[in-house]
Amino acid sequence: MCSKQQVDWSECSLVEIKPRVQSGAPVLRGTRMPANAIVDNFDYGVSVDEIAEQFEISTGCVEAILAYAKSHRVAHPVR
Repeated sequence: MCSKQQVDWSECSLVEIKPRVQSGAPVLRGTRMPANAIVDNFDYGVSVDEIAEQFEISTGCVEAILAYAKSHRVAHPVR
């Protein structure tokens, strides 16, 4: 994945955007965990298992976020 591109999280059921949570950044639903942190860590070479352990989420969740991000990259920010 190319970290210079952004992800359109608008259709991801695992992610929510709330103005009062992390300044409106996309986070895992029900948490304050930025979805982009998962993608960024993976882009920097951190394994799925390491990400899951680091953020205390399932490997399935990490894999689902990464699969969604890979298929929803956009060249320009979505507003």
